[in-house]
Amino acid sequence: MGMETTGRLHTIFETKQVSERFSKREFVVEIADNPKYPQVVLFQLTGDRCAQLDGMKVGDRITIEFSLRGREWRSPSGDLKYFNSLDVWKIAPVRGESAADPRGGRASGDPRDELAIPRDYEPRPGPASDDIPF
Repeated sequence: MGMETTGRLHTIFETKQVSERFSKREFVVEIADNPKYPQVVLFQLTGDRCAQLDGMKVGDRITIEFSLRGREWRSPSGDLKYFNSLDVWKIAPVRGESAADPRGGRASGDPRDELAIPRDYEPRPGPASDDIPF
């Protein structure tokens, strides 16, 4: 199931090597379709796609193409649980960003864009990254 959304990078996590052949990188996007109740949503990249977040920073407006995935798991005690994930295929910066507009409004001219991110928006910093070797 292919879906798309636009929002602001809220938190970026480091890539985790889950197994020898599987790595994943999670990140959080603030989606303000309804400015009164913005949603903070966790997405994940896997494998080679983890590098798509390289060069992006908290506060950047991005468009995400993703799939909704779900699975069922039975615990050793027999309890049945369900898990969902939002698997990202592609991340792209929103075009039309302007240094003069710190809120990064879209170039569409849509009046709702003025309401999407409050003027006092200050993203929370992601995890400390002082130990990155570059």
